Amino acid sequence: MEGKIALEEHFATTETIGDSQEYFSADIWPERRRQLLDLNSERLDRMDACGIGYSILSLNAPAVQAIPDPAQATAVARRANDELAEQVSAHPARFGAFAALPLQDPDAATDELRRTVNELGFKGALVNGFSQIGRPENATYYDLPQYRDFWAEAERLGVPFYLHPRNPLDSQKLGYRGHPWLLGPAWAFSQETGLHALRLIGSGLFDAHPNLTVILGHLGELVTNNIWRTSHWASPDGKNPMGVATTTPFIDTFRRNFYVTTSGNFRTIAMRNAIEEIGADRVLFSTDYPFETMEEAATWFDQAEIGENDRERIGHRNAAKLFSIPE
Repeated sequence: MEGKIALEEHFATTETIGDSQEYFSADIWPERRRQLLDLNSERLDRMDACGIGYSILSLNAPAVQAIPDPAQATAVARRANDELAEQVSAHPARFGAFAALPLQDPDAATDELRRTVNELGFKGALVNGFSQIGRPENATYYDLPQYRDFWAEAERLGVPFYLHPRNPLDSQKLGYRGHPWLLGPAWAFSQETGLHALRLIGSGLFDAHPNLTVILGHLGELVTNNIWRTSHWASPDGKNPMGVATTTPFIDTFRRNFYVTTSGNFRTIAMRNAIEEIGADRVLFSTDYPFETMEEAATWFDQAEIGENDRERIGHRNAAKLFSIPE
């Protein structure tokens, strides 16, 4: 399929590149490092070869979210966004951008989201999970009251917020000890991000901001697979809501306010499940390059046993509508 739109496609700056090294073996890292830093040569060639017409680029993880000092986080985010804007301006028909945001300081993050959308033409934001504030062992999630003005601005601007994974902190890794293979993409990424997404729903955020849009990668970070059971127990009218703040069933909020992408989860059964659970209009193609290859993602998607109308929607039309990307 030609003209696919991909929207979990990563880059790095020289300030943040080191954050990605732990996910690759020593023999693979030099190639991945080159690919993260490249925006205008190999990346475009691979997009052409894989039928990807447009990519929305975002900073690698955890990057800004792992900087405990709010002022430093703000400065790094602004420099990364300015660098990305300059690179995207060279190929505006092929690239869009998600903002990196210093959510260590909600006011600074709000200002940066507004600046990048209004002045730089960014398509929204991609944030790498919780932020560490003040000290490395702090994990601050965005369901907390101090973030409500930020979410209100995101809703007002009408741009999506992509909640991207990161590993839990060392203090949260008791169950992972002795089993490092569980960290990262194999398990911990999805568990951590799914937890954060459910916290957002349970906080009543989407009752207050019903037009807010959140995107989850990897076909829903396990939420899609378990949303009925979560809703069955935790919703206001569930079996044991235990004081959730939302007035809306979890499953209804998930279907109304969330999109999921195929990034790094190239499994047709899982994609069909997402289609059945939230509808083909809320599933989006992505690759997770360069942590995954465009070739594997595109070959799988182009050949996946789904209807051609669904393929067109997931591969192109849904994202074009959501992000106002011209044909």
